[in-house]
Amino acid sequence: MSTTPAPILSVKNIEVIYDHVILVLKGVSLEVPKGGIVAILGGNGAGKTTTLKAISNLLQSERGEVTKGQIDFKGERVDKLTPSELVRRGCIQVMEGRHCFGHLTIEENLLTGAFTRRDGRAGTKVALEKVYAYFPRLKERRGSQAGYTSGGEQQMCAIGRALMADPTMILLDEPSMGLAPQIVDQIFEIVRDVNTREGVSFLLAEQNTNVALRYATYGYILETGRIVMDGDAKSLRDNEDVKEFYLGVGGGDRKSFRDVKSYKRRKRWLA
Repeated sequence: MSTTPAPILSVKNIEVIYDHVILVLKGVSLEVPKGGIVAILGGNGAGKTTTLKAISNLLQSERGEVTKGQIDFKGERVDKLTPSELVRRGCIQVMEGRHCFGHLTIEENLLTGAFTRRDGRAGTKVALEKVYAYFPRLKERRGSQAGYTSGGEQQMCAIGRALMADPTMILLDEPSMGLAPQIVDQIFEIVRDVNTREGVSFLLAEQNTNVALRYATYGYILETGRIVMDGDAKSLRDNEDVKEFYLGVGGGDRKSFRDVKSYKRRKRWLA
């Protein structure tokens, strides 16, 4: 009898189509263990953001839909829920681009994340102080308008706002985009700290493969809407093809993973 715990998130062979005709994801399957940090890796246009939006049920706002497969969160099917229903179940997406309300202060932005809480002002106050403990810079800038803060501070604010909802899982889209390496490392350290202390699971979409594989425990590599490789972070870091295509190590004139003849891709989308 298997003792492996059930994953907190299970994406099973999903297909995503935009505008009823544009096939973007083709048989994508992945899992996130409870308390894990899992990375979706790949270049621009690979389908990383679409995968996260399929999970958080935000595709309809962009004329997209999951047409095949299913998504389970905490053992229950959730791909037919509304985004707000999924938030109430504990799955929150932090969007690409550090979406903050520019005219609100940092603290007002954080408080908008607490609207689904059911423990009143006392619970919200405790949550706010916890966010400030993880992000001391936000406490310093709590009265500043978010639109006048730095990119790193806005990214911290977006993650902090998600934490205000008391999540069990956060979908984090391109957290390193447009940020200095020092700030990127700082944000990923906080992500790992939240994961360790609070037990929050993370699924992050990231182009910066190098930094993602330092903090994730497992990774999936997407190319043109398909998963072409997956494995624990160490095995991906040590893989020669991953080094060449995504870590900038090695040479050759191959354009993509599809040119790697030695690799037999697992065609899970046909299962």
